[in-house]
Amino acid sequence: MGANTYATVISLAIFFGVIAILAGVLLIFSSQGERRIQRRLEGTDVAADSDFPDSDRPLLQGLARRGRAIDQLVDKEGESSRLLIQAGWRDTQSRVGYYVLQAVVPVVLVGLAIFCWMFVKSEYFEPPWIYAVIVGAVALSMLIPRMILRRIANARCQRIRKETPLFVHLLIMLYDAGLSTRQAFTNLVREGAGVLPELGREVQVVLRQIEAGADSSEALHSLSESLKVDDLSSVLGVMRQVDRYGGEIREPLSDALKVIEERQVLDLRERVNVLSGRMTVVMVLFFFPGLMLFIAGPAFVSIIKAIKGL
Repeated sequence: MGANTYATVISLAIFFGVIAILAGVLLIFSSQGERRIQRRLEGTDVAADSDFPDSDRPLLQGLARRGRAIDQLVDKEGESSRLLIQAGWRDTQSRVGYYVLQAVVPVVLVGLAIFCWMFVKSEYFEPPWIYAVIVGAVALSMLIPRMILRRIANARCQRIRKETPLFVHLLIMLYDAGLSTRQAFTNLVREGAGVLPELGREVQVVLRQIEAGADSSEALHSLSESLKVDDLSSVLGVMRQVDRYGGEIREPLSDALKVIEERQVLDLRERVNVLSGRMTVVMVLFFFPGLMLFIAGPAFVSIIKAIKGL
């Protein structure tokens, strides 16, 4: 391919790319008002687009809707909703940000693959390899946002798990003071935000549900099912049982706390054992050779000198 032909292909690709972007923007702006009127007439304004309310940023909302369509194509079991709750992204702005990321990443990776095909001189960016690269970029771009979200959700669940023993201690103290579950949660939200940064937000959600008229047992069950943290689920199960059937709550919470602390001690011992094994490998690879040179080095040097003297 000659230089003029190559430059013409690049210019045409850039031109058609700009035209496509402008057409997409104009289409989003022109259809925003029509979609709004149609949703109001059909009465589906809240049910269909609860995550994407009407705003003065139609381009961002359009990207979020396309990102949600891509996410629904990848997610067949509704895992994204649970991961968003586990990550603490309950508000609309966070959900829109995630879905925008889901829509932008495929465009960026496919554009990067096309850029490498056009400008990078390599046999791996020539047909038929470039087709495999583009397909791999599309597949990877659909999985990268989910991987990032899952990592953030797992990290936050681990922080919640570490806060659970302190949460139980505070609950026992508040129950001993004669407070009910609602009053204890109110006190935790008001006074315990500094010591329970993650669990305090979840308790605030439960408290809002209870104040809105929801049953406390159902609210606790919903929190347990959405977070999927074993230690917290056992504590919430005890609270639900006592709330439904009555009885003393201090002893069940103390027993649950003892089990949680024993489990965390076992996990800590396991981490120490794994760390000691890794340190043994490091010592064998780096410290032991130097120690051998320091101890056996003079003897080897003496032997070599004696052999040379013979």
